[in-house]
Amino acid sequence: MMNRHSYRIQDESLLAYRLRKAVRYHEKNRSLYLILDYPLKVMVINPFWKPIISLLDTEEFIRFEKIVPLVERAIPEKIESYLNELVRKGFLETRGYSRLTEYPVVSIIIPVRNRPEEIAACLQSLSWLEYPAEKREIIVVDDASGDRTPDVVSTFPVDLILLKERRQVSFCRNLAAQRAKGEILAFLDSDCVADPLWLRELVPAFRDPSNGAVGGMVDSYSNEKGLDRYEKVKSSLNMGSWPKSSREGDRFFYLPSCNLLVRRALFLELGGFREDMVIGEDVDFSWRLQDQGNHVEYRPVGKVYHKHRNKMRHFCARRFDYGTSEPFLQRSYAKRVKQFVLPPSAVCFWGLVLCSIASGWMPLLVLCGVVLLTDSLIRFTKIRQKNIPIGFPCLLLATFRGYLAIFYHWGAFFSRYYLFWALLLSIWAPSVGAIILGMHLLTGIGEYFIKKPSLNLLSFLLYFTLDQLSYQLGVWWGCLKGLFFGPVNPKIVRKPF
Repeated sequence: MMNRHSYRIQDESLLAYRLRKAVRYHEKNRSLYLILDYPLKVMVINPFWKPIISLLDTEEFIRFEKIVPLVERAIPEKIESYLNELVRKGFLETRGYSRLTEYPVVSIIIPVRNRPEEIAACLQSLSWLEYPAEKREIIVVDDASGDRTPDVVSTFPVDLILLKERRQVSFCRNLAAQRAKGEILAFLDSDCVADPLWLRELVPAFRDPSNGAVGGMVDSYSNEKGLDRYEKVKSSLNMGSWPKSSREGDRFFYLPSCNLLVRRALFLELGGFREDMVIGEDVDFSWRLQDQGNHVEYRPVGKVYHKHRNKMRHFCARRFDYGTSEPFLQRSYAKRVKQFVLPPSAVCFWGLVLCSIASGWMPLLVLCGVVLLTDSLIRFTKIRQKNIPIGFPCLLLATFRGYLAIFYHWGAFFSRYYLFWALLLSIWAPSVGAIILGMHLLTGIGEYFIKKPSLNLLSFLLYFTLDQLSYQLGVWWGCLKGLFFGPVNPKIVRKPF
């Protein structure tokens, strides 16, 4: 059980940066190159930044206050913004958060229905926030609860709005936003508990005027059951341990509404959440916000702890519900076309691997090496023409890793949308069914070693399989209802665009 004494603001809370271990820098022809070994990535930056990069090339985190003086007539906000860009691109690591001289007023909005114990824990956690009390307000909207939830809420110093008829969470959030006084709206779910540094760590992201919305990490509240430990690493609410932004061009990027901060003026301008959507309304809002020219940013800090559905029936039902929203969203945003990438060299490589396994003629694997070597040489020639300082062995390894990544994404697609077809095809076309099932298992094993859950492999694969099956059945159901099959019929391209 968490309490206020579980957390302390220490020196580590001060904003600091360092170069990642997998990154090296190289100066050539009056240009400064940052080179990330895996995934292989190169960025050319102005030599103006060399003193900072040199300082950050250390095992220790360097405080931001020591970095700023290295830049003459520096504007700290712009330096921080650029360093955060290097973090998102994978060249730097960061810890801590910015200290603001003036904190904006934040309105915390929580919809609730029939959750007396959960809302009590949620509101108790907000009393421990390390954020100026005079700079925050809490608005709870009770969605026509039929139990003692309103009585519990009334014992806390919050603004309580009581609805006589159930109107769903989007209506509740929109109503509270209209009455809010804060410059920033902070949306939180009633089955979540906020970390004391929740707002301190996320609000500074709004120093960047292009950020319209910011989201933080959604962690698991409990680790008692195996399903809890699976959700901790595979929940659709968990956006990962690395910062992300719509600036990187991911057209499907969104922020879950259970840990979402938005500029109030922008939220009202966009009309808030769609009230005719029960599932996927946060995805819709994130996409509308981006389409209006604003950015959304995810930071793996500002934690809230979510009480996941840890009973198998509820877990599968929720995944099914999530799946039903995908066809509607895809149809509503026609420009966000799902792609299935088939690079010719990778197709040739894995085709030869499959043929060699199917035929048992291992000499075909030699041709796989020829494909890999040829592709690497072509890329190496292009890199040399641009004077990028990368050696051929490094590029050869990166090309092979790229093939592995492509195969993983193929497997992830078939596992996500066609696994139940594999079970049916195993009757009439056993070889096809076996291939899809094999790709699913390889994807699951890959996820296991990437996510490193506190589970044994077999338990993880069981939950992963139920997760995939539940979600894709929801997707196919939504496709059939709307007679739109975009999610399961992506556009085939040679390279992503």
